This record gives sequence, C-alpha cells and structure tokens, in this order.
Amino acid sequence: MARAGLTADRVTEAAGELADEAGFDNLTVSALARRFGVADASLYSHVRNLQDLRVRVALRAARIQADALTAAVAGKAGKDALAAFAAAYRDFALAHPGLYEATQLRLDPEIVAGCADVQRIFTTTNAVVAAYGLPEPAHTDAIRLLRSTFHGFTNLEARGGFQAARDVRSSWDSIIDALDSALRHWQVSP
Repeated sequence: MARAGLTADRVTEAAGELADEAGFDNLTVSALARRFGVADASLYSHVRNLQDLRVRVALRAARIQADALTAAVAGKAGKDALAAFAAAYRDFALAHPGLYEATQLRLDPEIVAGCADVQRIFTTTNAVVAAYGLPEPAHTDAIRLLRSTFHGFTNLEARGGFQAARDVRSSWDSIIDALDSALRHWQVSP
C-alpha cells in the first residue's frame, strides 16, 4: 500500500529538489526515501527504479526549462530573442543545477518525441535561430554552437571556473554580442 501523501508527482518533485541540492548524479532512491522518512521499498509503488526516477526528473526539468525559455522569448526576435533565450537558459542552469544536469540525460527517442515540453524547447530554440534565416545544415550547426556555448559557460560559472577580475556578466554580454554577429554573418557553404 502506498504511504499517505506520496504520489509519483510528489516523489518526482522531491527528487528534483534533492538533485538541485546534492547533484543529479547523487540522486538515489535511498537518499530520496530518507528525505521522506520511509523505506526504499515505499517509493517503488510510485517509481519503477532509479532510471525511471531520473527520467521523471529530466521530464520535470524540461517542463520548467521550456516554461522559462518560451516566456523569455515571447514577442522577441533576432538579437533580443537570442539574449532573452540565453539569459533564461543561464538563469535556469544556475538556479537549478541538479535539474539542469537532468536536462542532459540522454532520453529514449520515443520519450523525446512524446514529451510536449522537450518539443517546446526544440521549437523555441529553432525559432530563435530561424530568425537569422540560416538554411540547413547551417541552422543545425548554429543551434549546436549556441547549446555548447551556453552549456560550457554556465557549467564553468556554476563551478567557480571564472577567476579573472572581469565581471562574469560583462563576459556573458560580450559572448551574446559575438554569437549574434556570428549568426548574422554565417558563411553558408555551397
């Protein structure tokens, strides 16, 4: 019998909070059970196993990130959309380090295809880049450039990797300017 008050949604929410506190890689069923004050077995009526729990956290993270990204770019285009998207991405990654790690989990293609929130992230990202009018494969290359830049920067920032005297925000703003310029002047190969 399921313990009163525990639901799959509540377990997933608590797992996301634990991931933010301890790191997504440190998320375990045992640690989560301790948080609820129950035996590990009590959680298995709500999640199948650790992988199921991790996927649930990743999908919850996708919803939160999708909400932030889509709200940020609404009504914007070009550099304004790029800067808003980048700021929302960075804010999410820094405010929710464990959930952000969860967004990096490789998901089964069927789960990706069936998850409206993951699809919203793709749609929003594509819309930001589409405003620059890049044909394929440059469009895909540009998305990869943005994702790797934002991921790398926020990963280094979260780990205290920027020790130079220059303000991190100033560097971030310069990077957004450089990315906008790169997207506007992309050399399309024949």
